[in-house]
Amino acid sequence: EIDLQKVDEQSQRLVKGLMGVSLVVVAWFIWSDQLNAINILDRVTLWPSSGVTTETITTPDGSEVQTITEFARDVTLANLFMAFLIGFFTFLATRNLPGLLEISLLQRMQLGSGERYAITTIARYIITAVGVVMVFNAVNIGWSNVQWLVAALSVGLGFGLQEIFANFVSGIILLFERPIRVGDVVTIGNTSGTVSKIRIRATTITDFDRKELIVPNREFVTGQLINWTLSDATLRVVIPIGIAYGSDTEKAIQLLKQAADQHPLVLEDPGPNVFFVGFGGSSLDLELRCFSPSIDHLLKIRHDLHLEIDKLFRANNIEIAFPQQDIHVRGLEEQLKVLAENKARQVRVEDSGNATTES
Repeated sequence: EIDLQKVDEQSQRLVKGLMGVSLVVVAWFIWSDQLNAINILDRVTLWPSSGVTTETITTPDGSEVQTITEFARDVTLANLFMAFLIGFFTFLATRNLPGLLEISLLQRMQLGSGERYAITTIARYIITAVGVVMVFNAVNIGWSNVQWLVAALSVGLGFGLQEIFANFVSGIILLFERPIRVGDVVTIGNTSGTVSKIRIRATTITDFDRKELIVPNREFVTGQLINWTLSDATLRVVIPIGIAYGSDTEKAIQLLKQAADQHPLVLEDPGPNVFFVGFGGSSLDLELRCFSPSIDHLLKIRHDLHLEIDKLFRANNIEIAFPQQDIHVRGLEEQLKVLAENKARQVRVEDSGNATTES
């Protein structure tokens, strides 16, 4: 579900930011002649820099030759101020774009919550990347200036940061491939819960006790994962029941099917079925199988069926079996006779020992 209050706050911040930018632009065009003093920012040099341009020259014989020209370009205080503005508006856009997208576009496309979250997250990444490139260009930091830094980072990623980089790439895969989506009920390891956030490094799962589990993204890509609601939310409910030997099995099967048919949340297609699965050590084993439309109703259906089955079996004198064990004692008289002889022999031995001591 959409958090309308959060969307409203994001939209208001974005509109206010755009209005502020518009006012600055209009004021600049109106009073540009009176604001020449601002040009002094261009005269304050922070550090020298250089750039490279590629030009295509046509020779007299008609062939084209590319020439690389290096030029000097100092970074001034005006460039730094422009980079600061670009960074500020990039931050403003990444924080408040989801609200605008929800209201203006995504709601009209009738997408699910997982698809909407993936689109807004990827759009946020793209805006951040474009903003960073524009900030670097504003201060005249191009690829030729940072390629050594990229090489150093590559070595770092290969050694110390490979786990972080793997989680980042896995997060991108999760957003594009969408094996899990926000709102899906998943089981990873021994934990089950609902996916609440998919971040750059890790995904947050909120379990049914409202505890939040932070799982690195690579666990979802390389590990085993159960997604209960990926393509179909329908789940099967299996209730095993053992009745006592000598009970009317046909009557028990009829009552089990009656209990499932009368439940309003049990699906009619596929309908419920009851199977006689085997002869147990203490019971005749039956199994009721029906389907729930959603995992949200799974526990309630199981609870209601347990109550209804117990009530129907009591009313129809069908006993639910419990584990039993028979102990057969054979030759009790012989065992008692042996014990008596052993006791008498022990008494004689003690008496003879006492007589020897007295003598």
